[in-house]
Amino acid sequence: MTTSLSLFFFLFSLLTLTTLISSSPLQDPELVSQEVNREINASMARRNLGYLSCGTGNPIDDCWRCDPNWENNRQRLADCAIGFGKNAVGGRDGKIYVVTDSGDDDPVTPKPGTLRYAVIQDEPLWIIFARDMVIKLKEELIMNSFKTIDGRGASVHIAGGPCITIQYVTNVIVHGINIHDCKQGGNAMVRDSPQHYGWRTISDGDGVSIFGGSHIWVDHCSLSNCNDGLIDAIHGSTAITISNNYMTHHDKVMLLGHSDTYTQDKNMQVTIAFNHFGEGLVQRMPRCRHGYFHVVNNDYTHWEMYAIGGSANPTINSQGNRFVAPNDRFSKEVTKHEDAPENEWKEWNWRSEGDLLVNGAFFTPSGAGASSIYARASSLSARPSSLVGSITTAAGALSCRKGSRC
Repeated sequence: MTTSLSLFFFLFSLLTLTTLISSSPLQDPELVSQEVNREINASMARRNLGYLSCGTGNPIDDCWRCDPNWENNRQRLADCAIGFGKNAVGGRDGKIYVVTDSGDDDPVTPKPGTLRYAVIQDEPLWIIFARDMVIKLKEELIMNSFKTIDGRGASVHIAGGPCITIQYVTNVIVHGINIHDCKQGGNAMVRDSPQHYGWRTISDGDGVSIFGGSHIWVDHCSLSNCNDGLIDAIHGSTAITISNNYMTHHDKVMLLGHSDTYTQDKNMQVTIAFNHFGEGLVQRMPRCRHGYFHVVNNDYTHWEMYAIGGSANPTINSQGNRFVAPNDRFSKEVTKHEDAPENEWKEWNWRSEGDLLVNGAFFTPSGAGASSIYARASSLSARPSSLVGSITTAAGALSCRKGSRC
């Protein structure tokens, strides 16, 4: 009887997790674009009326940063996301776990107190840090579902080794971490849950690698100088928000979509909001395939080749961004339609609405981007692109200290 009950609960848990991970795409992603725009406008309206003395018009930040007791209300952050990753609860409904040990000596049998020990657990956890620390991972940090990594209150760096992998799991929040100098890992045994460890082949060396994951939110991180991408999402990943990050000194910044032939990425839906794409960046901010991508109120102050690119007929809805072109006269174009002749890419739905184009920057719209398909999203526009500088001024990992506003 005991064996039968255990088997039942195991199968029930497996079925539940599979359902959560296999998140179906929203049938009308335009509705999410509208909701994002409503929240941005509502936040700005409250600021103008003086309801938020520290309000910035950034709805994510204005949801929690005005609270001087944020440290005692950490899990409230999970209710502040917007866009496609809005429902990523992370470890909101679990216990708080404090990382006290910056070591990572054993990826198969991690020590209690380490970050790796926390992220592989089965139950929801909200993970915080006892002090400033630099964590050099020996192998990829393979996360389990329902986890939040919350770096507020400490200066936390994941650097110098492999970095974060979110593979076939759901409901993950990564907030307030410095992620840089990430290397390849693999050809080693690594644990991904209390019950399982296995052989990992060589990884790409991404800062954050999302592989078949859903309900993911990456917010207020500083990312730079990794082996491959800073944030990549592939293999059917969806329901993702990438917000308030500061990205610098990197070539291929963000890949969203595995390959032109991997059609499962048609389900991918990603919100990219309030990020600052800064100095030393070359391309892929992002590079998109197949899915739907809402790029809203980001500040693009540097690129060497292009800012936003794609192939395989992605839908790109660009609203209220500031694009400052480089001085190189051959790199003024924001967009790059890749791996297709013009008679094909001109049908792709790429739209620029209210973007500020500086220093000769130009955005090449295509397909329904020039028609009424975006009318509903456009009717509730993002904040004016002239305000992007102030909205993104705090992008990256914040210097939050206990007992004061963050």
